[in-house]
Amino acid sequence: MGMERIDIGSPIIGVIGRGISQPELKTVAEEVGREIARKGAVLVCGGLGGVMTDAARGAKEIGGITLGILPGSKTTDANEFIDFPIATNMGAARNAIIVHTADVLIAIGGGYGTLSEIAMALKIGKAVVALQPSYQIPGVMIAHTPIGAVDEALTLVELGRKPPQFSDSES
Repeated sequence: MGMERIDIGSPIIGVIGRGISQPELKTVAEEVGREIARKGAVLVCGGLGGVMTDAARGAKEIGGITLGILPGSKTTDANEFIDFPIATNMGAARNAIIVHTADVLIAIGGGYGTLSEIAMALKIGKAVVALQPSYQIPGVMIAHTPIGAVDEALTLVELGRKPPQFSDSES
């Protein structure tokens, strides 16, 4: 294995979605991972199963770099496609680290954990692109293909564009 230099300026794209395998989202997540790697970005995810494994597998297929922010205390819990496992021992609170680490997030399907990450991202001004969402959230951009999602995410990073702001009386 060669020692490639990581470009610290590379965009970091967060991929979020369910941690349990969903066959209908497997190829979508893998293609998102491949496209992130193809474009020279770094993939950050929760490091476990489901969408996280599928996206990381796609990125690794073509030599991409993957970072896994794990909920538990052991780096060995990471899926086999994670280059850099980060053990947090923070449970679902690790979602905040994923959101803050990513320059932009791509949500693939998802449940309540994904929704919490989307809300957190929008609250701090990070853009979110969704693929096959089962929800509608103001400020989340919808993409129709994996390549479209990654292109949109990278455009948003380049423009430094923030999602629309909504009144938030709790801040």
